[in-house]
Amino acid sequence: MSSKQKYDVVVIGGGHNGLVNAAYLARAGKKVLVLERRYVLGGASVTEEVFPGFKFSVASYVVSLLRPEIIRDLDLPRHGLEILPLDGTFTPMHGNYLWRVNDHAKTLREIARHSKLDAEAYDEYGKAMVEMGRFVKPILGMTPPNPTSLNIKGLQDLLFLGKRFQKLPYNDQYNQVQLMTMSAVDFLNQWFETDVLKATMSASGIIGTFLGVRSPGTAYVLLHHYMGEIDGAFRSWGFARGGTGAISNAIADAAREAGVDIRMEAPIAKIRLKNGQATGVILENGDEIDADVVSSSVDPRLTFTKMIGHENLPPDFVEDITRYKYRGSSGKVNLALDALPDFTCLPGPGRHLRGAISISPSIEHMERAYDDAKYGRFSRRPYIDMVIPTLTDPSVAPPGKHILSCFVQYAPYHLKEGNWDDQREAFGNTVIDTISEYAPNLKNIILHRQVLTPLDIERQFGLSEGNIFQGELTLEQLFFLRPAPGWAQYRTPIKNLYMCGSATHPGGGIMGAPGLNAANTMLGDWKRGKI
Repeated sequence: MSSKQKYDVVVIGGGHNGLVNAAYLARAGKKVLVLERRYVLGGASVTEEVFPGFKFSVASYVVSLLRPEIIRDLDLPRHGLEILPLDGTFTPMHGNYLWRVNDHAKTLREIARHSKLDAEAYDEYGKAMVEMGRFVKPILGMTPPNPTSLNIKGLQDLLFLGKRFQKLPYNDQYNQVQLMTMSAVDFLNQWFETDVLKATMSASGIIGTFLGVRSPGTAYVLLHHYMGEIDGAFRSWGFARGGTGAISNAIADAAREAGVDIRMEAPIAKIRLKNGQATGVILENGDEIDADVVSSSVDPRLTFTKMIGHENLPPDFVEDITRYKYRGSSGKVNLALDALPDFTCLPGPGRHLRGAISISPSIEHMERAYDDAKYGRFSRRPYIDMVIPTLTDPSVAPPGKHILSCFVQYAPYHLKEGNWDDQREAFGNTVIDTISEYAPNLKNIILHRQVLTPLDIERQFGLSEGNIFQGELTLEQLFFLRPAPGWAQYRTPIKNLYMCGSATHPGGGIMGAPGLNAANTMLGDWKRGKI
């Protein structure tokens, strides 16, 4: 059966990057169709009513990296996007706590309670990271050059980066080199002495990687998460009112307004090829859709192994894509609660519950959690990052009820013993037991729970091995090496097939930059007659 439909571009996947890609292409006058496998848009940036009245941000749960130019260009607030600030990070301990808030003076007083030296160093550290962020920020919107090519534009981009680095003050150059090579803990050790402060800050360096806080390269991932912007402010994190699905829905509304067609429950079987060129897609129901260009926002394994087939690709590219590391290392536990958790170290309700709550009491706790994962087990006392979105946005739960959203590391995709279908409930129990060490009332107030293992994340969201960034953010998989050497410019060995998801530069998070950058590359190729 043939549907006889023809588009300029078919975008595979209705996650936020695919939707951004489609919106910008349509704004440039292209006829665009987005095809989403699931019944709901958003990919991992999705809100679902898993239990009656409880609307979970099932996977991604906070926003910080969404590019301001995308919010501005697509006028997302007019399409319903509202970001609610996340007020700081609370780290419970046994008999004590660390509570950093958005009020800078209060945070300094809190850090001084643990260490006066650290309070003095905190400002200098913040200034240094902002400078590092300013150096990296323009790179987020850049199409990575191919250093093996003699392309003039690529050489100019490399020269631009070299000159910008050369202009940095010596201390900033030194910090930048350290960030790209050191572990998060070793980098933080140069600034601070308080164990709980370093443990909580280092947690940002392991998100989405199968690495520990002492592993080299995690300092850069720390910077990647440090660059969050809301209204142009560095280090701002927040909730989307209505859950993270509201972000995807706002982008989708902007895309539809620009003329994009969006079809859900439309899984793709194959990308159709003719003479080494993408000419459209074949759906699992047999429908064929013609397109001049195919843009894939799903990961390389799905795109090249499932939808293209290795036999249609150059052998060296197949080798590189096969070596590309996913290694999912995290899970998610979403809890519907009858009341608020009560932390022993700071009892009762209060502002400390309105921000992130981090189970990261010490560097040893973090590293031991990684030790379990190294040997193929989920962490027996994991690192957990939690939020209670209902305190900021009561609309996502029934009156008086709450949601506790828990991001958990480590949960390795490959288990040494057993399988995730058998281990799922034990994993959920471990997460609840770990939180209960600090909030003993938790078990008594749970109404419902949803446990997502890396295998569940792969099955539900199409993220290979459950990696939330479509592949690890490690040094050998960044910039002009993401997803493969020589193929980091959003193009692929298949003519008129492009990549626009998190497996491309600059990587994961609710950022939208891969979708925007890929759209710019595609429009540039159109202008130059390469499409």
